[in-house]
Amino acid sequence: MTTASSRPAVVYDADSHIMEPLGFIREFLDPALRDKLPVPPVAKAGGRLAEFLRLAEAGAHPADQIAELARDPLNGPKGYQALGAFNAGERSQVLDIIDVQAQLVFSTFSAIPVMVSRDPDVIYGGLLAHNRALAAFCEQDKRMLPVGVVSLSDVDRAVECARTAIELGCKAILVPARPAGDKSPGHPDLDPFWRTLEEARVPWMVHIGFQAVQLRREYTNNGRPAPLDFVGSGEGVRGKDYPSVHHRVEEWMTALIFDGVLERFPRLMGGAIEFGADWVPSFLRRLDNAAAIWAKSEPQLRELKRRPSEQITAQVRFTPTNFEDTGELINESNDRLYCFSTDYPHQEGGRDPFGRFSASIAAHSEETKRRFFETNFAEMMGWAEVTA
Repeated sequence: MTTASSRPAVVYDADSHIMEPLGFIREFLDPALRDKLPVPPVAKAGGRLAEFLRLAEAGAHPADQIAELARDPLNGPKGYQALGAFNAGERSQVLDIIDVQAQLVFSTFSAIPVMVSRDPDVIYGGLLAHNRALAAFCEQDKRMLPVGVVSLSDVDRAVECARTAIELGCKAILVPARPAGDKSPGHPDLDPFWRTLEEARVPWMVHIGFQAVQLRREYTNNGRPAPLDFVGSGEGVRGKDYPSVHHRVEEWMTALIFDGVLERFPRLMGGAIEFGADWVPSFLRRLDNAAAIWAKSEPQLRELKRRPSEQITAQVRFTPTNFEDTGELINESNDRLYCFSTDYPHQEGGRDPFGRFSASIAAHSEETKRRFFETNFAEMMGWAEVTA
């Protein structure tokens, strides 16, 4: 654990999750859509996951377990077994213990079957229910900041979905890092959506949980048993997946920037969450190189008033993993890009995020440390003006 002397006075957490009970969004869903909503894949799972889901359906941990889990939540069990995984009162207790002043809260699986539906009514009705459910989970504690989810497949409905999510209290809006139907995320038709977020000072988010994260099957066919992931299921990120897991968000963000979204909306902020950040310094260099070289043949790139790296530094934040060398990432780029996160209660967040991140940036200035734990997050959320 990080010591009291090394711990920053203010800490904002850019990534946490709820482990949803199976009926998490059903009570908020239009009854006409309930039979059309796809069954979450975890509902078909057996073994210990079924046991954990039953725990979530009970609504809280037994009192004796709560006392034990509260001794050291970050170092305790993960997933459904973690304190505050699915109970809002318990989550408030966790925030008291780890002394975090604000925490973005993403769902884990409940929006995913909605997003893959081919029925627009199911997509947007399901996302409305998801956003209502997540806002309700977070409403009793202002430190818990719900992240709504919006599909960009229909521009008009996306704008309506975003506005409703913001009215419900969602403090950020997640969109999948993929094309908006048959359009680039930077297509001018989508400007009303980006304008809605900019005017509300609500950031966009892209998150690893809403992307395909695994390599094509052929690359895992090496004559050996298929490896498992951190949680032992084999469904998440594995060793071969990690080096390229950020590629889809790079594609998406390149389109966003080269199509001029961040220039048209200079106060629009965003975050790339849980993709790690080892790739970010080289990504900035490649963007700048591409913009400079291909400006000779692509008039659109000549219209950019700021280098892509300048746009990203001003308007986008990233969450390194706790095993990456954040201090070195800052040396390779700058200290305005990166935010602290716990990924609580997911296994990937590790058991001592404060200690590992603090050790990684120990050689940096107090101002840089404050940026990592506090200022960069505040700028991303629109709570503070972006400074050079």
